[in-house]
Amino acid sequence: MDAGSGIIPTGAQERTVAKKSTNVTYQSHHVSRQKRGQILGERGGFRGCCLWFTGLSGAGKTTIAFAVEEYLITKGIPAYGLDGDNIRHGLNSNLGFTQVDREENIRRISEVSKLFADGGIISLTAFISPYAKDRDNARKIFTEAGLPFYEIFINTSLEVCEKRDVKGLYKKARAGQIKGFTGIDQVYERPSNPELSLKAGVDTVDECVQQVIELLQNEGIVPIQAVEKVVELFVPASKVESTLAEAKTLPKLHINKLDLQWLQVLAEGWGTPLKGFMREREFLQCMHFGCLLDGGVSNQSIPIVLPLTTEDKERLVPVPAIALYHDGKLHAILRNPEFYQHRKEERASRQFGTGNAGHPYVKMIYDSGDWLVGGDLEVISRITWNDGLDKYRLTPNELRAKFRSINADAVFAFQLRNPVHNGHALLMTDTRRRLLERGYKNPVLLLHPLGGWTKDDDVPLDVRMRQHAAVLEEGVLDAASTVVAIFPSPMMYAGPTEVQWHAKARQATGAHFYIVGRDPAGMPHPDTKEDLYHAQHGRKVLTMAPGLTQLEIVPFRVAAYNLKKGAMDFYDPDHKADFLFISGTKMRALARSGELPPKGFMAPKVGVKSSSMACRCTPGRAA
Repeated sequence: MDAGSGIIPTGAQERTVAKKSTNVTYQSHHVSRQKRGQILGERGGFRGCCLWFTGLSGAGKTTIAFAVEEYLITKGIPAYGLDGDNIRHGLNSNLGFTQVDREENIRRISEVSKLFADGGIISLTAFISPYAKDRDNARKIFTEAGLPFYEIFINTSLEVCEKRDVKGLYKKARAGQIKGFTGIDQVYERPSNPELSLKAGVDTVDECVQQVIELLQNEGIVPIQAVEKVVELFVPASKVESTLAEAKTLPKLHINKLDLQWLQVLAEGWGTPLKGFMREREFLQCMHFGCLLDGGVSNQSIPIVLPLTTEDKERLVPVPAIALYHDGKLHAILRNPEFYQHRKEERASRQFGTGNAGHPYVKMIYDSGDWLVGGDLEVISRITWNDGLDKYRLTPNELRAKFRSINADAVFAFQLRNPVHNGHALLMTDTRRRLLERGYKNPVLLLHPLGGWTKDDDVPLDVRMRQHAAVLEEGVLDAASTVVAIFPSPMMYAGPTEVQWHAKARQATGAHFYIVGRDPAGMPHPDTKEDLYHAQHGRKVLTMAPGLTQLEIVPFRVAAYNLKKGAMDFYDPDHKADFLFISGTKMRALARSGELPPKGFMAPKVGVKSSSMACRCTPGRAA
């Protein structure tokens, strides 16, 4: 029987192990723990400790421990999970299940776990370890080594464990086929004062993982950025009245529609861990490193800043807080403002790779104020646009709740700023098929069109949303496994730099997979009309970008119109004569002549006018 079985044979064996090694001297390492911490993992700092998961057989110890391990690794924090069954296959394969052997089993794993922790690795041990004395001895080993030890009780009831009974051991124990089974006819000594107690029979695995991560963050083991909580910037309901009263006493700064869209992005938590418009330190980290570095690495490839004129800057210095208004309506208070120079050409060149004012977003930068102001935001209430589409503007926390409510075990996100053609649908359907083949039970598509500012020749948001609805109505995409929502960010057309932002923001929704296409966030050069960015660089950059390891990047398979099938199909170079690539130029030519695209290229129900259909419907260019 294995270590995870919960079997404790009866008997009166002494649970002590004599020390037999003699003439041995402990050798101190030349490398300090501090030095190990500087080079181990993406997030510098020594984090060695032990998380000791204890509980009944079937409580969820290994499931949660391994989920925490996976979570930490995706955040660039080294961790290793040690499971009772696995250890019995190797290190402790010579041990039986007498009480003496069980004590030695726990002693050995405690020592091994200590070595992992001493190396700067978070060690996660998942053992029933039913006796308090054995767990106390494990803690003592760590305490004497000056390493943190956290006992985590997986507080799952015996009833729930028996219902699960994955290995069928409870059934055998109840039938008398197994004697000395923990929780049935042998005692399990519940921890009297664990550092954390998890109700794994009530809370989801993800919720348990976050509780463990919060423990580690509170103990200073991992940085706050590793806690996967979306930071919303709304004023609590209990303080709205006093905040409104205070705002009346503050100097005003009037912001434009683009600024308001960025305010919405920040308020809803898409830019977590940002707490407001960037201060100069955050701006410089973003511009030069593509990341926020304080407290650990957090991808932030594009600046989220608030420009203002010299006149406004001189009027507002030095005030402790500023009331932000748009079209006469108060939206937020900006606290402890910091003013710094808006170096427009440098910003544009770093963000877009060009300072050409023919680029529409670059032009908006040049037309904006000569100063930037950063500070902490307190947003009065939800920002709405009253365009009939607000119901689709779900926040990251609302999307997470939605995915939980439909029992999604994987979420794959697809951003787009164009109508969905059937090539896109083919890719998304194929992605779901592949996830099912990998063992996921209910992978869900987040169809997430960008809803902020776009350039004039892009298809309007309301038109796109009607077309997306038609795609679902016709069954081109499975409505039961698709969530449609609007991503409030403005579009910048910054290529591989911007596509990191698109991916990072989807992490906030809890997405696990991100589909990236040809030339994401790209556009033609204002002068040469050639692609401003390499068509494949966005995809390649995402696979290397720091701070995005939580997401698995799904490459965009090339789709084209199959003339023989009369439908979109994955391109087969061996039969290239059968395929028609319908470019944006071709779409615009069809629109000018009043023709429709070939049958099967797009959902026929969509009421897209020919002029709108002509705008940026290039197959393969998703965002």
